[in-house]
Amino acid sequence: MKESLTTYLYDNSIPFITLGTAHSISIIFFLFLAIWVPWITKKYLSEKQQHILGSFLGFAVALSYLSWPILELLAGTFETKLHLPFHMCRAANLMIPLALVLRSYLTYEIVFFWGLTIIHAVITPDITQGFPHYHFFRYWLSHQLMIIALIYATMVYDFRPRMKSVWISFGALTMFFLITIPVNIFLDANYFWICGKPPVHSILDYFGPWPWYILTTALVALAHFFLFYFITIFWTRKLDISKAKQ
Repeated sequence: MKESLTTYLYDNSIPFITLGTAHSISIIFFLFLAIWVPWITKKYLSEKQQHILGSFLGFAVALSYLSWPILELLAGTFETKLHLPFHMCRAANLMIPLALVLRSYLTYEIVFFWGLTIIHAVITPDITQGFPHYHFFRYWLSHQLMIIALIYATMVYDFRPRMKSVWISFGALTMFFLITIPVNIFLDANYFWICGKPPVHSILDYFGPWPWYILTTALVALAHFFLFYFITIFWTRKLDISKAKQ
């Protein structure tokens, strides 16, 4: 069983093709759900039903990451230098239930900007297996579904980021970065891509050589935080005004 599971987890017979048919369809499906799920839920479900669906989304995002190390453990291929939650997207996956299930506003403030910044990973995924491999679906759930969950929390739970939230989120990101440095040194790992760029093509390829791409990434992330803040405030204010007129 271990051998067959290992063979499957590391099977590259169906390679992932960036912006290929499966990838493009997954992006279209993601955009459709990002609009349709919050709208239908807000319009037709009761508050209790909204929370049940929100909780399902939160747990689904967390399990999308947790299922991976569990399968690696079952296969006997788990490695502390590869499968721990010290990438931003994995940490955000584990934090999502706090925002969607417990409705923690502080968690929402932090993970809202982390999650939306991961939109780049939707366009340039760092996976090698294509549809219908497990890793294809795991990546979709841990990235696209996480963004849908954050939009859900904003539109259905009526959470709103503050200007202060930008700095709270960036401060938490900086702390996460500093914590990950000794983890990488101790485990000889490359979490958060601190010691080198991902092994596949990504946006980091445009940010210069190591270590300068780390600084560039931090500045770009902060710029994205502000961009997403202003877009969200503009969008939600229009919706709130429209709702008030009804």
